[in-house]
Amino acid sequence: MKNIKDKIYDALCAVIHNVSDTYPADWADLPAIQLTEENNAVCESTNTSIEEKAKVRYRIDIWHNKSTSETALVVDQAVSALGLARTACMDAPEPGQLKHKVMRYEGIICMDSDDVYWP
Repeated sequence: MKNIKDKIYDALCAVIHNVSDTYPADWADLPAIQLTEENNAVCESTNTSIEEKAKVRYRIDIWHNKSTSETALVVDQAVSALGLARTACMDAPEPGQLKHKVMRYEGIICMDSDDVYWP
């Protein structure tokens, strides 16, 4: 297993200041982003059970009181620059007055480097 969540978090913080890996605490400071690692699994290993590659999937939730579109564009640029591929982007129902967008990113990580790619 290799953790690149910190790199994604740093990339998001570079473009949006209200980023968390928990449910947003400050709803007055919008847009707000929540980063969740959904999967980090062995993708390829040698016959000696040494992990060579891992497949990762991250979920990014965006909340805004006006529109999530502009934030989604800067998030996509920041996360795609790390080598992850966007596999989903959708508006999510929200019972309150906020707009909510869910984005998912996936990639394959080489264990002997920080290279991330999409096959």
